[in-house]
Amino acid sequence: MSVSVEPSVGAMSGYVSEEETRTPSIAPSLTYSEDSEDQEEPQPPEVTPRKRRASTRLIAQSPADVQRITGESTQQLLNRCCGGGCCMDLQKKEEGVEYERVPYPDNDAFRSLGLEIDEIPTVLTKIPDLPEQITFLQSIRQVSNSSSPVDSAVSVESPASSASIEASLKTLSLEDLDTSIQPPSFVQPHAPYHVFAAKIHNTRELTKPGAEKRTYHFDLDITDYPHEEGVDFKVGGAIGVSAPNDTAAVNQIFDLLLVPRFLRDKPVLLRTTRGRWPTVWGEDEARELVTTRRDLLTWCTDIQSYPPTKTLLRLLAEYAIDPYEKKMLMFLCSGEGQGAFCDFRTGPHISLAQILSAFPSAKPPLDKLFSVLQQLMPRFYSLSNDPHESYEIRDGKQHRLIEIAVTVQETPDWRAGCRTGVGSGFFERQSRKYVELQKAGESAPQLYIPMFKGLMANPLAKEFVSDGPMLLIGAGVGIAPFRGFVQHRLKNANCANKVWVLQGIRDSLVDELYGGEWGVHEDRVKKVVQSRRGESRYVQDEVLHQADLVWSIVNSVDGRVFVCGSSQGMGEGVEAALVKVAMKKGNLEHDEAQNFWDLKKEVGQYITETW
Repeated sequence: MSVSVEPSVGAMSGYVSEEETRTPSIAPSLTYSEDSEDQEEPQPPEVTPRKRRASTRLIAQSPADVQRITGESTQQLLNRCCGGGCCMDLQKKEEGVEYERVPYPDNDAFRSLGLEIDEIPTVLTKIPDLPEQITFLQSIRQVSNSSSPVDSAVSVESPASSASIEASLKTLSLEDLDTSIQPPSFVQPHAPYHVFAAKIHNTRELTKPGAEKRTYHFDLDITDYPHEEGVDFKVGGAIGVSAPNDTAAVNQIFDLLLVPRFLRDKPVLLRTTRGRWPTVWGEDEARELVTTRRDLLTWCTDIQSYPPTKTLLRLLAEYAIDPYEKKMLMFLCSGEGQGAFCDFRTGPHISLAQILSAFPSAKPPLDKLFSVLQQLMPRFYSLSNDPHESYEIRDGKQHRLIEIAVTVQETPDWRAGCRTGVGSGFFERQSRKYVELQKAGESAPQLYIPMFKGLMANPLAKEFVSDGPMLLIGAGVGIAPFRGFVQHRLKNANCANKVWVLQGIRDSLVDELYGGEWGVHEDRVKKVVQSRRGESRYVQDEVLHQADLVWSIVNSVDGRVFVCGSSQGMGEGVEAALVKVAMKKGNLEHDEAQNFWDLKKEVGQYITETW
């Protein structure tokens, strides 16, 4: 058997990708839509909730982030915008400049963007160059001795290149990976770990109807997890999960780009000139590998988590056929459109499908689109059990299990009203499928979670000491890793009276996680604080109420105070409460109290894991 690819294999600078030269399919494109399975938004309680402090979302923490987002260097951005909103003045008309009114695209996706652009200068300046293409796709065909009736591929002239591609094909076939349940092998997390398809042993919803957020519990079977990696699972440790994009969302992108269905799952040769993509933490280098377009879009490309960048808009503008769409996209990339761009990318949560639907004439080649999109990164979840003691007998075999809890994160969506996060949405879909299959009579559904270990030394696990007193403070799903701590502690009679839990929830009737599943002394070690029922207090209020306990634990030998949960609201509130405790019990000034907890953090007696 010989192998051939479409021309040409040579200097990358002279290569024209198949995606760019392919004639758009004239076949009708199916529209994918699903009825939302999410519960209706619960009605707000009659009791007026306590006001929460404002919070911000970190979108950039380095000059490289700024340039990636805006297409400009930090200094260029500072010359134009100070971050205080004054860049909006750039949209004011200037004397001597000719303007034109550009009609808006007439579709719901564009209207959902909330763009308010009055008139656009006829001449635009400071438009970034077309982004460099660093990924290229070439179709591959296997040539047998018998002639093929229809085939447009051309044999490669270079024997060395042909041999390299044939070897790649052979390697791919030997791997025998089912990429419907786990990513291709090149999507490897940090060495030496590899993604393992862990079978779902059981799953259930922890919250009840009416909860503001849905949380699911998973038992994952790790009996056959490779042992050669050396690091065992630990109490308080975390696993990484390589969650895929939703199949419906991937198909929608293919449809919007007019990628023919017969090409989506066919083997393709991927060439990159530099960078880590499509790996996660691989080396920054050129690559050549065999994969499929579906695998690249499903496992390697984030299509909904990041705001649009100027490089993406510039690429869309280049391939927009409609002149008005092209003009508007170029305006958003230009210096004159800086204010509109800032408002655009900091407004509603925008997905790739939404942008492509808003500017329907822009259909860039798929490989060029890969060059400007972000890598789909793993999500991390803390273990909610003691992994050394969790076993279950099923089918005459002992299964080792780890347990995690996942809260579904939702953001506004222009079409469905709301959409779930990549990771939490994947978990929710798997949980619902599992339950549906069980109801249909299947006792052990074959569903998997692609995961890996490698964060067994996170702050919670690293600072866990088995003897000293511990105070565990958490809210929402942040309480999950503490369950493993308590289970481990309550097995030791000498430690049973040395652990306390402060759990913050909204309403114990609908969203208390793991109620009754902490151990035989749960009622003595756990205090539940409700913000929407009863006394209506937050967990930070209980920290102040338990000032004597807090002060005693943190000043004890090997005493530890752990905080886990969302940094917005809870994390900030608990930190402020701890400072007040130090001021009151230690007779310290505010700065001295803040320094006290900073020192405790340095020596490992105050540990926070917030997000």
